[in-house]
Amino acid sequence: MNSNPATPMNANAPSSSSGGAGSPDSTAPRRNSKRPKYSRFTQQELPACKPILTPKWVISAFMLVTIVFIPIGLASLFASRDVVEIIDRYDNACVQGSKSQKVQYIQSNASKTCTRTLTVTKRMKQPIYVYYQLDNYYQNHRRYVKSRSDQQLRNRGDENDTSSCKPEHNANGMPIVPCGLVAWSLFNDTYAFSISNNQSLPVNKRHISWKSDREDKFGSDVFPKNFQNGSLIGGAHLNESIPLSEQEDLIVWMRTAALPTFRKLYGKIEVDIQAGETITVVLENNYNTYSFSGKKKLVLSTTSWLGGKNNFIGIAYLAVGGLCFILATTFTLIYLVKPRHLGDPNYLSWNRNPGGH
Repeated sequence: MNSNPATPMNANAPSSSSGGAGSPDSTAPRRNSKRPKYSRFTQQELPACKPILTPKWVISAFMLVTIVFIPIGLASLFASRDVVEIIDRYDNACVQGSKSQKVQYIQSNASKTCTRTLTVTKRMKQPIYVYYQLDNYYQNHRRYVKSRSDQQLRNRGDENDTSSCKPEHNANGMPIVPCGLVAWSLFNDTYAFSISNNQSLPVNKRHISWKSDREDKFGSDVFPKNFQNGSLIGGAHLNESIPLSEQEDLIVWMRTAALPTFRKLYGKIEVDIQAGETITVVLENNYNTYSFSGKKKLVLSTTSWLGGKNNFIGIAYLAVGGLCFILATTFTLIYLVKPRHLGDPNYLSWNRNPGGH
């Protein structure tokens, strides 16, 4: 019998020399750690600016926005006001009758010539941009947008690449160049202008498209082929002796619009037109918008340093500047009538209601 009352030591218990944490034994295996390497960046200890939004800073910020935005808004409105714009809707004026009668007329072989008269109320400085505007025309329809072949438009050797152009991919067993619904529906109304003394106003149609489109998206060695030779004619015909890179009406049309109401550039009039002059427009009303209740408009417009007529930008700047001015004035009155000192502990909820009720 063991006279020592001490309990025998368990042989499996860890000893101080077993290499545990804090042990100086260098032969013990070291435990892997996922702790990232210390840096002031990872521990977010870099110097930082933490501004305190005092009433003076907030009021000053609102006043700064007011001082900047209101002059910009006024300048934008004045620039838009200087733009002279004439808009004439001619689809209903050139064709009378019910919808079915209009569709029947536009699809017939009858003469589509129509004469319109426009009055210039303010002097129009050159260049005067001529646009056609279409309403209720969804060029952004998925099937319509995808019905084209960019490879075919760019490279002469890819004229057979028409798989994405259906249903306007071939005619009489031959590929169509350019293929697809977008090219097939090319706008084909034409306009001729003259002023009151029968002086003709020539329309310059060069460089009306984007330079990047002419040089990069439409090949200079790609020519129209078998175009509008099917049973159903969609729009304008193309001159087969002119490469696609020079067919600027087509290039402008092929840049599809995102909204159902859009304008596309037809050309430029490069002479001044004085106030009071009468412009006579002889147009060919060929394009069928009557089937889908669309609208056609002729637009003559000058430009300013801000572009065409657009009041929205000026109104938006004035609205934001005015709102900031109202807020700055309101905060100033509150600060003067009922000032509040920063860091005052009396405004803490537990100090205002010590009992918690």
